[in-house]
Amino acid sequence: MKKILAFGASSSKASINQQFAIYVARQIKEAEVIEVDLNDYEMPIYSVDRQRENGIHPLALSFKELLKSCDGLVISFAEHNGAYSTAFKNIFDWISRIDKNVWEEKPMLILSTAPGSRGGATVFGIAHAKFTRMNPNTVKGVSLPFFHKNFSKEVGVLDTELAEVLKGSIHDFEHMLTDQVG
Repeated sequence: MKKILAFGASSSKASINQQFAIYVARQIKEAEVIEVDLNDYEMPIYSVDRQRENGIHPLALSFKELLKSCDGLVISFAEHNGAYSTAFKNIFDWISRIDKNVWEEKPMLILSTAPGSRGGATVFGIAHAKFTRMNPNTVKGVSLPFFHKNFSKEVGVLDTELAEVLKGSIHDFEHMLTDQVG
């Protein structure tokens, strides 16, 4: 059974990106979903001075070990002022100091959603551009607009066109996981 690390890149306790990431991860066949709440990895804001004085924060080391233990990642990005949330960016900054292979070349399925018409499209584009350069095993999912109109916990993505795109992305991700694990 494959282990999938899934999280919304947000610190909101009611994160729609968390809901979306978990839902999508649960659609992956023969997978154990490990749900992560970024609030469990809250650390001081990364700085070279802090690292020099205190070393790598223990929560960053813990997050990195969790990442190493999984077979793939499903991340749904919250958009804060057109970029990553501070919670995600801080974890990303800390773990990038552990080693340059930040994502361990694990298959990644990236997503975003928002209540508005763009669905976090700006951060989705940033994440896709960044992570495909860092990790050749990155699969582009969907940017889901109007989350409350286009998503149901019971059904999933309600917009038929976006549901088909997501289905194809999940298929590609599963194929990548099989190649990686198999």
